[in-house]
Amino acid sequence: MVIKFQKFLEKNELSSNTIAAYMCAVNNYFIIHERISKENLLAYKVWLIENFKAGTVNSRIQALNKFLEFMKRDSLKIKFVKVQQKNYLENVISDADYKFFKQQLKKDGFVEWYFIVWFLTATGARISELLQIKVEHIEAGYMDIYTKCGKIRRLYIPKVLRNEAAEWLKKEKISLGYIFKNHFGERFNARTISRYLKVFAQKYSLNLKVIYPHSFRHRFAKNFIDKFNDIALLADLMGHKSIETTRIYLRRTISEQRELVDKIVTW
Repeated sequence: MVIKFQKFLEKNELSSNTIAAYMCAVNNYFIIHERISKENLLAYKVWLIENFKAGTVNSRIQALNKFLEFMKRDSLKIKFVKVQQKNYLENVISDADYKFFKQQLKKDGFVEWYFIVWFLTATGARISELLQIKVEHIEAGYMDIYTKCGKIRRLYIPKVLRNEAAEWLKKEKISLGYIFKNHFGERFNARTISRYLKVFAQKYSLNLKVIYPHSFRHRFAKNFIDKFNDIALLADLMGHKSIETTRIYLRRTISEQRELVDKIVTW
């Protein structure tokens, strides 16, 4: 039945990462419980809450609910746990550190990594989206991304980045296809990029907690909303289903909050 569930997910055109996550969650449930029942599902939910953060718990519950939908046992679906909305952004690279990081990479000759960091921060791309960028997209100035719902999100590549990237690609004699590849001519994977970003962060004495691919997507959003306060446009650019998701970027980071308190509170 689990194998049929995987084929069901593939038929519904879910991403490979989502399918892998759903299958992992369902398989994990059956390791702990032999059969599906309301009692077992609730017990599993308690176990998740005791062992994982709310976001992970809800991801596992979403997978199980999808499995129950596939099994036509919707009445057994379990409720998500409430995620407490934070009043700050956590572990986001500062604009100053981003600029320093990018400049150091270029200065030391790590040009491809310079562009990886720049593309992530100037486009707001997710790491999976970054790896899909081709020379043809640089020339066009955008890349269209097809969402699970059949909608199209356009990822824009700013002119200043396009121009410099075009010069780099010409120098590297890359005229077609994916632009971020390893020495074997194969596309980088997300894990490799995450690992190397940490290596560079350590090299330049940056806070390892704020150097990861999604941090640069957060920086794109923060910089955009600081310079052009249009939350609806930002939601479209980020590919958020709900504008409520985008509102987090109206909040301050922890370091920004601390800096403001130190500046304001003098009494």
